[in-house]
Amino acid sequence: MQGGPDEPGHVSGPGGSREPGGGPDLGETSVVPARRPVLKKVVRFGFLAVALGFGVWAVVSQWEAISAGLARLSWPVLGVSLVAVVGALLAGMLMWRALLADLGSPLRFADAAKIFFVGQLGKYIPGSVWPVLAQMEMGRDHGIPRARSAAAFFLTYPIYLATGLLVAVATLPAFAGDSVAGYAWLLLLLPVLAVGLHPKVVNGVLNLGFRLLRRPPMERPLTARGVLTSTGWAFAGWAAYGAQLAVIVHGLGATGPRAVVLSFGAFALAWCLGFVFVLAPAGAGVREVAMVAALAPVLDQGSAIAAALVSRVVVSVGDLICAAFAGWRARKTEKTVE
Repeated sequence: MQGGPDEPGHVSGPGGSREPGGGPDLGETSVVPARRPVLKKVVRFGFLAVALGFGVWAVVSQWEAISAGLARLSWPVLGVSLVAVVGALLAGMLMWRALLADLGSPLRFADAAKIFFVGQLGKYIPGSVWPVLAQMEMGRDHGIPRARSAAAFFLTYPIYLATGLLVAVATLPAFAGDSVAGYAWLLLLLPVLAVGLHPKVVNGVLNLGFRLLRRPPMERPLTARGVLTSTGWAFAGWAAYGAQLAVIVHGLGATGPRAVVLSFGAFALAWCLGFVFVLAPAGAGVREVAMVAALAPVLDQGSAIAAALVSRVVVSVGDLICAAFAGWRARKTEKTVE
């Protein structure tokens, strides 16, 4: 991953070297560039295959419980829930796009969607580095420096975490009570996140990190406008995620305003807890436990487990749909430009 065209000290390809006689090394020039696009395609195809494999395994491993939950829900309920998930994923992409633009790399909607949604499939692979590596690599095709891609990626998580905790605080204490009291320690992160997301702090930390890595500082620092815009998109995403869970919870028999409010808080709490336990791929297992606890006041344990598992499947299907559509749309746009 070193020596990309966006980094200092990069030497253009082998064609720039000279033989003792002064002529270009035509042999290397004709072979290496031909191999690189092929290798890039193989690596990207392998990434997609592994990510999809882990995603399918996560569903199949719990299929008995998932199928039981799906059997209790109608197709219209699942369809509306999926639409809400797509809306939430779009909000997440726009949050990341706003950060990237504020840092100096604005992207067309189609290009941003392809990089973000295809890269996000890496979250299904154990470990936490795959989405950012994928986005950094695809971003290079659009002239985005790796450091800037990494900065935008990592900034999305504290913003999601801070806004998610605020949603949980606003919805769960009054309606869930003791069922989520064991997760109150998460609130200790809020003041830390509030200070840490100040643009001066963010820029200082990023530049320190680049200095330690012996990289040049950011060309454009993050601004307050960039933080506020991305925060707005994050809240929009939480609203859509809460709506998708509320539809599922309603389909399982929990009606009324309390069930709706708890759905918003339950999803936010589950995501935040899953993020803290980064060793689990995409928060697998950890999120479901938190979601079941938050929904306990309106659903029995079996129904709450069904809601949590079905929600995970719907989100996974949304990930696949967004990645497939974004890839197709970007490819179509590229052909039109050509």
